[in-house]
Amino acid sequence: MTRTNIKDLPLNLKNLLNFLKKHGKKKVSLDTAIKDYIRPGSRIFIGSGCSEPIDFTKKLIEFAPKLPDVEIIHLLSLSDLNYYAATEGMENLFRYNAFFIGKSLRNFVLEGRADYTPMLLSDIPRLFKTGQVHLDTALLQVSPPDKKGYCSLGINVDISKAVAESAEKVVVEINPKMPRTYGDSLIHMDNIDAFVLTDHDIIEFTYDPPDENSKKIARFVASLVEDGSTIQIGIGKVSNAVVSALSEKKDIGVHSVVITDDIVDLVEKGVITCKKKTINKGKIACAFALGTNKLYNFVNNNPFVEFYPCDYVNDPIIISKNRKQISINGAISVDLTGQVNVDSLGYRFYSGLGGLVDFMTGAAKSEDGKPIIVLPSTVTLPNGNVISRIMPCLQPCSGVAIPRSNVHYIITEWGIAYLYGKSIRERVLQMINIAHPDFREELLEHAKNCNYVYLDQELPKSIDGRISVYPYRYESKVQLKNGKTLIIRPVKPSDERMIQELYYSLDKDELYYRFFSSVKDFRHTKILPMVNIDYSTNMILVVINAEGEKKDVIASGGFFKTEDPSQVEMAWVTNKDWRGQGIARILLKNLVKIARELKYRSIKAQVIYDNAPMMHILNTSSYDLISKKTEAGIVKFVIDIQKRIKFDINEYGLIL
Repeated sequence: MTRTNIKDLPLNLKNLLNFLKKHGKKKVSLDTAIKDYIRPGSRIFIGSGCSEPIDFTKKLIEFAPKLPDVEIIHLLSLSDLNYYAATEGMENLFRYNAFFIGKSLRNFVLEGRADYTPMLLSDIPRLFKTGQVHLDTALLQVSPPDKKGYCSLGINVDISKAVAESAEKVVVEINPKMPRTYGDSLIHMDNIDAFVLTDHDIIEFTYDPPDENSKKIARFVASLVEDGSTIQIGIGKVSNAVVSALSEKKDIGVHSVVITDDIVDLVEKGVITCKKKTINKGKIACAFALGTNKLYNFVNNNPFVEFYPCDYVNDPIIISKNRKQISINGAISVDLTGQVNVDSLGYRFYSGLGGLVDFMTGAAKSEDGKPIIVLPSTVTLPNGNVISRIMPCLQPCSGVAIPRSNVHYIITEWGIAYLYGKSIRERVLQMINIAHPDFREELLEHAKNCNYVYLDQELPKSIDGRISVYPYRYESKVQLKNGKTLIIRPVKPSDERMIQELYYSLDKDELYYRFFSSVKDFRHTKILPMVNIDYSTNMILVVINAEGEKKDVIASGGFFKTEDPSQVEMAWVTNKDWRGQGIARILLKNLVKIARELKYRSIKAQVIYDNAPMMHILNTSSYDLISKKTEAGIVKFVIDIQKRIKFDINEYGLIL
């Protein structure tokens, strides 16, 4: 944590002098502010985050031995002040109660010297407004008053607004370095019981630079964020890393409980315009700012940024009104079925719920919204051991912030798992696919022991026996002439049911053209080899209709190694409703590209003579036809994929 001065925030002496004349009796010393407004047994609230009133808290610590049984309510502590320093060895003095556990309080909560209250941010203001949690005194930091007597709560409106309206006494630091913010952020001098004048620096907070895994996660998230989306970014290094990955997007909006420095960069680049937002259109809507002088200068007197209390910003109903609302939040661990833990390490409380549940719920109800959980696949413990964050089951006593029924996207540096509406078997296979390869066999073994998957379920492995890593580099999008968008990607074990549906959609003649026999069923044992491939010698691509909610495999094609190490055999099939769109030719192009990358020189294909569409595609291929023989009604093609004799880019579609 560092602190710095804020430029261009001069104290309006004329306004302040006018109000000192009117409210002069309210001006007190620091000693008086603590001694006269906080008594033994009081419950007090201290301004949170980067708005913590540092002069008040220092004085409070100094007076601690004289204030037994004082309960301190806090949303998030970011300062390095030790509230217990003056009370070591003394019992029944300060009792700290946090809604979110910051680094400075973590050990005290673990030791039982401080409390943690798990609450959704959207619900916290109601605790104070209804009197369920009575506050004797609120210690806040505000900007100087304007000419009408209104101070601004600055960069932390969050729950401070409700606190200021509910506490018996409101005592503030008036600080010219506190940014004056727009939105529902004002408090009038008439509603302030006492104030001190201060000019200390506003707390500044920075994240460590994102590591490579965070950058990979950010790129996966960015692939899900469409132009015109509205984003929410949670607290944490990984989720914050996503912001910089959105630099190529257009007309992004922000409706988020917190904003950070990276938001400023995207505004300056023209990425964040908020033009497409449904509510608070043309405005960034947030509850608090967590950043540096750069961010504070940006929000100061800036009507583009509006600060609102958490019971508005975090209300899932309000959130859901934004079309394409994207929620991006971190997690501590996730189990194979999709249960998400965000606030504890087993029985040890580590952080808090924050706005995660609010925004996950709101984004899920938003039209075209996406609730996304991000986490690295592993964590290194203090003893040097590396463990998987994707666990067979959550540690005993771990909290479940998001039940498996409500989870949509989970992303690690190994990929994206989409779990919503999926069976346990499908979920498990997807979660294993985004776990670190070192832990996948262990996770699969647990899944088999629990009968979550078929007992003969396997992991894709290379020819040397190592776990095969899904090759995201072979994923692409294709836009057809009719405007339809398709996704082409390598097959995954979790695609088993979709592959079955594709084959069952074919009539008996089509099945004969594909398999050269009358195939009547495609049970698990037959499909397993078609979805468990090594990606290094064999390859199967699936084509998925990207339109609408249901994602169907509408075509599939692949190549398989032969006795000739330089040659592969290729085959593909397309759903009859999608023929004539050039899909087979696009598949051929993609498969040839991969085969060449894997050092193959030629492909062979066997086609029944009556299969006119496939005959046409191979006869008109843009590659050199080495040989073509007909035997017993079957035409055998061999094509040199290293030698291209003509070019037909974009003839059937544009690969984006």
